[in-house]
Amino acid sequence: MESAETASREFVRAVPRLDGMVVSAVGYRTTGERPGLHRGLPSPYLTLIFSLDGPVISGLTPEQARGSDAFRADIVTGGLHQSPAYVVRPEHEAGIQLAVHPLAARALLGVPAGELAGDLVTPGSEVMGRRAADVRELLCEQSGWEERFASLSAYLRQRAADADADSGGRASVRPEVAEAWAWLARHRGVGTLRGLSRHVALSERRLTTLFRAETGLSPKQAGRLMRFHRARNAVVRPVAAGTAPDLARVAADCGYYDHSHLVRDFQQYTGVSPSGWLAEECRNIQAGSYGGGEE
Repeated sequence: MESAETASREFVRAVPRLDGMVVSAVGYRTTGERPGLHRGLPSPYLTLIFSLDGPVISGLTPEQARGSDAFRADIVTGGLHQSPAYVVRPEHEAGIQLAVHPLAARALLGVPAGELAGDLVTPGSEVMGRRAADVRELLCEQSGWEERFASLSAYLRQRAADADADSGGRASVRPEVAEAWAWLARHRGVGTLRGLSRHVALSERRLTTLFRAETGLSPKQAGRLMRFHRARNAVVRPVAAGTAPDLARVAADCGYYDHSHLVRDFQQYTGVSPSGWLAEECRNIQAGSYGGGEE
């Protein structure tokens, strides 16, 4: 926890025990912050937030996030996206944020990730039903992070079990799509659509259609997100340790053609250069909110 004279920050990480369906779980609480905007960056995972202190307010642009047409939700479900979301940072906030594997969306959320791709934010109670709102109220009433994580994990585990029972134990995601995602992950987002389509024995067109319907992205777009996510983590690690990142080395290690190629991806996914994003997020990184690579 980081404390100052007028502000305090707390970030607590849990080890998800949901068979890989949840990649990371972070409890957060901040008080005394200077109100502003936070950039929610694209990643290869879905976002699920249970706010414990008022709605999460966001927008596709800074102007929308600050305006009357901003998105407001106590439970946030966010699909895969390719540009930053702008989230209002209030003076105080608290919640639990999960990074959900997109191929687990059917089991945990009740819909394929592709159905969440059209909107920046979908209220979680609309996707997951009234029970999700009841669970949020329970989390608000509980006093400790360990208890909250246990309650949320139990709820999600039961949702997955119910989804499995409803499907008769059959896999909900086509095996070709699951293997395509696994192939992209093994190759760290670097690989050709031709090589991928040959690997799963589908035509490039058919694979792209099935993959997009399940995840909301094409295989090429998903691969770029995986590569950027790895590069962002590689940039964050030295900053968290108090040193400057070597962007040329990061670009080479993460499969970019050159440093300029990495900068272009940062411009697309964050809206600013790597140095500009680090200047904005340095305090968050050093406080631990980016530990493990998840937002």
